Amino acid sequence: MSGLSRRHLLAGFGGGVATVGARPLLVGSATAAPAPSGSDTQALQPPDQVSIGPSDRRYPDALQRGFNRRFVGSPESVRIVSTTAQVVAAVQEAVRSGKKIVVRSGGHCLENFVDDPAAKIVIDLVEMRSVTFDASRKAFAVEAGVTLGELYRALDWGWGVTVPGGSCQTVGIGGHATGGGFGMLSRQHGIVADYIDAVEVVIVGANGVARAVVATGAQDDPNRELWWAHTGGGGGNFGVVTRFWLRSRSATTSDPTSLLPTPPRALANTVLTWSWSDLGRADFVRLLGNYGTWHELNSAPGSAGAKLFSALTAGRKEFGSVSVLAQVDPTDTAANGVVSSYLSAIRSGVAAVPTVFSSGNLPWLTTVLNLPTTAAVYAISGPLRSKSKGALLKKGYTGAQLDAVYDNLTSTGYNNPASALSLLSYGGAINATAPTATATAHRSSVIAASFTSYWENPADDDANIAWLRRLYSAVYADTGGVPAPNAANEGSYINWPDIDLVDPTQNTSHVRWSTLFYGDNYARLQLAKAAYDPKNVFTHALGVTAP
Repeated sequence: MSGLSRRHLLAGFGGGVATVGARPLLVGSATAAPAPSGSDTQALQPPDQVSIGPSDRRYPDALQRGFNRRFVGSPESVRIVSTTAQVVAAVQEAVRSGKKIVVRSGGHCLENFVDDPAAKIVIDLVEMRSVTFDASRKAFAVEAGVTLGELYRALDWGWGVTVPGGSCQTVGIGGHATGGGFGMLSRQHGIVADYIDAVEVVIVGANGVARAVVATGAQDDPNRELWWAHTGGGGGNFGVVTRFWLRSRSATTSDPTSLLPTPPRALANTVLTWSWSDLGRADFVRLLGNYGTWHELNSAPGSAGAKLFSALTAGRKEFGSVSVLAQVDPTDTAANGVVSSYLSAIRSGVAAVPTVFSSGNLPWLTTVLNLPTTAAVYAISGPLRSKSKGALLKKGYTGAQLDAVYDNLTSTGYNNPASALSLLSYGGAINATAPTATATAHRSSVIAASFTSYWENPADDDANIAWLRRLYSAVYADTGGVPAPNAANEGSYINWPDIDLVDPTQNTSHVRWSTLFYGDNYARLQLAKAAYDPKNVFTHALGVTAP
């Protein structure tokens, strides 16, 4: 989750240090690290696969790992695995017994792909959380249960490098990377999938036998299509990813401190906040229009504008405010010039006067690890429930679309301060990669739009989902209720899954959901599905299907 906008990062820069638990850094070979002798050797052995069923005291805990508590499954067992061999055994057992398998990495899937009532066995990667440097591959070996916060912490403390992933530290790398994975550094460095050098996947052949395969991006690798499918083809489609190897494709060295991007030396955040009581329709439309126009003009790969990340959060009127964040590395002189011109462009023609907050220089890692959760931002104390929709924009919204946004954010008959539209900077280095080089086809957008609603009372499900659907369909009224690809839209982001796009009453565009999420790459993903999951063992509501 991944999803950067789901954490409404405007509200949370600059507090105290978050605590992120991670295993010790292991430097050396990921596959042949020396072990101490004697009793210490035994102490380092991973536990056997743990199977937790409904009668087990731990079962309720195993079910509560999901971010969206609208969905809580009731599987026959949750398998806590620690090694790839244990994953192979768990998958083989499920196939032999004909039971549906689902996989959990960080637990942030926004739909019920894991908490599916039909799922009988959940393979939970929560204990596969090692981050090592594999000298033999000249790449970082990252197990699929590692969370983003753990990954940022391990890479930075261990080697002074990072990946341009999302802002929610508890999202698991397994789903995030396979869906593409973008974040605040992506305009400068691309997406996480652009750094996948190899991937280890447990697959099931036509003979029903489970096995682990390592697939790389090498042109002569016979499993190259399996690697390609995991660079944006989404999680839960082809097998169980157990490990990624990450490195920059342009790297020519074996020095681990040069194989991934270097984090910013510091962060500086400027936040402009307008009170809803001061914003009329004209100011609102102009403000969001300015955001779109600036990104259209300043999102080319390598441009000065790509040094800046911005998030605009327009909450419902009950939330009380509309905010714009501008973030740069303040030690980059050119970036500071971009900030001042950006803030002038955002405020141009807007009569309402915002409150301005400047953070000053902040340390990068502490700031990233301290972003607040959605529940904290919205003071949700019970289990958080949500519905989300996404879109990728090649151009900013039109005046008519922004009128629709304004109408829905200020409408009467509905009251939820935790419902919002967020616009997030996209483009830059993301668009420097060809659409077919990875499975991530969306390489022309400059803005990512996230439509979200959060609540805690199950009795409010229908009202919140209905409101979000009204907003989304109103914004995309001219394209069948969805961001159907055209000169302004590029579809949606698979890490923000939305099963409404399969529903012909919600999607009247006649554009298939698979095109919205995968563009022209879907046919190739289907061939990979046929080759590597011929028995369709791994499936969900937005699953890739064989041709």
